[in-house]
Amino acid sequence: MATSLTNLVSEHLYEQRIRQDSLSVEKLATTFAPLFQSAQADALQEALVSSGGEMGGRLMIIDEDGKVQFDSFSQLCGMRLQLPEVLSILTGGQSTAYGIHHLEGGAQALTANAADEYVAYCAASIIGTRGRLGALLFVAPVQEMMTSLQNVQQQLLRVFVLVAAAALTVALVFSQIITKPISALTRTIQKMGKGDLSARVTVRGSGEMRQLAESYNTMAEQLERLDRSRNQFVSNASHELKTPLATMKILLESLIYQPDMPAELRAEFMQDLNHEIDRLTGIITDLLTLTQMDSRRMELRPSMVNLSELAEETLRLLAPAAEQRGQVLTGSIQPGCNLVADRSKLGQIIYNLTENGLKYTPDGGKVSVSLHTDGRTAVLTVKDNGVGIPKEDQGHIFERFYRVDKARSRETGGTGLGLSIVRQLVTLHKGIITVESAPGMGATFTVKLPMDGKEVSGS
Repeated sequence: MATSLTNLVSEHLYEQRIRQDSLSVEKLATTFAPLFQSAQADALQEALVSSGGEMGGRLMIIDEDGKVQFDSFSQLCGMRLQLPEVLSILTGGQSTAYGIHHLEGGAQALTANAADEYVAYCAASIIGTRGRLGALLFVAPVQEMMTSLQNVQQQLLRVFVLVAAAALTVALVFSQIITKPISALTRTIQKMGKGDLSARVTVRGSGEMRQLAESYNTMAEQLERLDRSRNQFVSNASHELKTPLATMKILLESLIYQPDMPAELRAEFMQDLNHEIDRLTGIITDLLTLTQMDSRRMELRPSMVNLSELAEETLRLLAPAAEQRGQVLTGSIQPGCNLVADRSKLGQIIYNLTENGLKYTPDGGKVSVSLHTDGRTAVLTVKDNGVGIPKEDQGHIFERFYRVDKARSRETGGTGLGLSIVRQLVTLHKGIITVESAPGMGATFTVKLPMDGKEVSGS
């Protein structure tokens, strides 16, 4: 860059100097032509000395043979000059010629200062009435200009060296600033790769690096939560599967080691075994259902579904179970509630919520199911006057195997997966499910499903 700038400055100065000297020499050549042609030696010599002094250089008139006829320094008269600029005028047929030379090996500079390293020659053709008479040579001292250019180049080089050093220093500092958080992120990722999901990146600065750190921490938090959920799920699933198996083992051992057991007691044990097998089958079925949902292998089979008829059908199916416990199961179903959905999945949602309400409502209690439309949204509500759900547990009841009262929940025969399945199915249909409850005041589950296929907004 320093060299390029110096070359630009040099070319500009060269062009300006060439244009200035060439115009001046051509003008003088025109002025001196009549004097040279008429051999007015004294007048011509006086004009050469005067003009050379004004221009700050040396003027010489050279004839067609290349000999110096007049010299403003009065030193080289009669000598032949073999300068390329002069030859280009005398033999090349050019009207003007200009060149700057670097003098080496003690060559004569033809300037007043013998110590000059650079000299410029500007020659112009002298034209008389009979044609070309010779050439006017102007020897211009350019040492000062060349020295100035060299100084400028040296100054530019120094400046650019300093700029380059400063830029390199700044680049190194900024590279450290940029690579330091990336290195920290890399180390944290390596820790995570070794199993430490609690590793987090310190969030600093602003801009993209801060966003990257925050995004990574969010991802790590989700992975850690997922890992905890998986571990908890495995633990809960193992416990839930172990309980009926342990009960079945005790019952079978009793049947094996008590061959003389009364027939009535043996029948009761067999009924208990059948009950535990049903319970184990229910847990496995629910686990398989959730596994299909998690792996996104569960596909909906949408069709036009009359949700009103489906709700009434579900109420008829569960009515005998309610009557057996003296419970009142009522429905307030708005007719003509149609939407495009998977009929069997919608039936499972209504069935699970209604059955859940019956399970956790004491004998003689009341469970009501209502269905109505709100614009393009179908609103299903299942309300009971059972034991209710404490506020601190309401945020967890849709988690797998979560039980508010574990002992009582197992007595009712639940698997702890019903509400989790319901929420997954509702989500698959782009709906939302909420719960409102208080201890001793029962619970109200509300499901909102879109009738136009768009996602339901709100809470």
